[in-house]
Amino acid sequence: MNTRYIRFLIRIVSVIMLILLGWLIVRLYQIGMFNDTDTLINVLKKYGIWAPIIFIFIQIIQVVIPILPGGVSLAAGVVMFGPWLGFLYNYIGIVLGSMILFWLGRRYGRRIIDIFVSEDTLNKYIGRLDSKGWHWTFALLIFSPVAPDDALVLLTSLTKMTWREFTLILLIGKPLSIFIYSLGMLYGADWLLRILGS
Repeated sequence: MNTRYIRFLIRIVSVIMLILLGWLIVRLYQIGMFNDTDTLINVLKKYGIWAPIIFIFIQIIQVVIPILPGGVSLAAGVVMFGPWLGFLYNYIGIVLGSMILFWLGRRYGRRIIDIFVSEDTLNKYIGRLDSKGWHWTFALLIFSPVAPDDALVLLTSLTKMTWREFTLILLIGKPLSIFIYSLGMLYGADWLLRILGS
């Protein structure tokens, strides 16, 4: 079997997988899985021991294709699997999704960035990407639970940051922001009501 034939088969399989993934995303969106924590939890419960793997896959999707508000899936992970396992599954899915996003940015450059990054975010950060301090800026922003992480990952893919540096920043920086964001989504409204009520 020659190399050209293998490449052709890989392309065909890739197209089929993309079509199936697209169909799956549309179907899940139609049943409300991407905008309601309770629906997401109820669907996941049906899969028993496979629920963590499916949840991690959903987290990867929501990073790569921003159709699911991150707060919905973060909160669902903690509610369904508990604080420790929920945090772990959130962390694995978000880190893997961010690495795929970084690879896509490296592979397709501005073509993909112009699709997924808003003009305001692009204008805000584009001038800083070539500066020597971008490594530190990116690291500090990844620590923050309110920074536009997915956009920052794509923008960083345009810089000379190595895979090793990017992965290290991601692995160290993500736990804190995931933890804070998860707690905020779960308990923020309750805390706010208590403060206002007192």
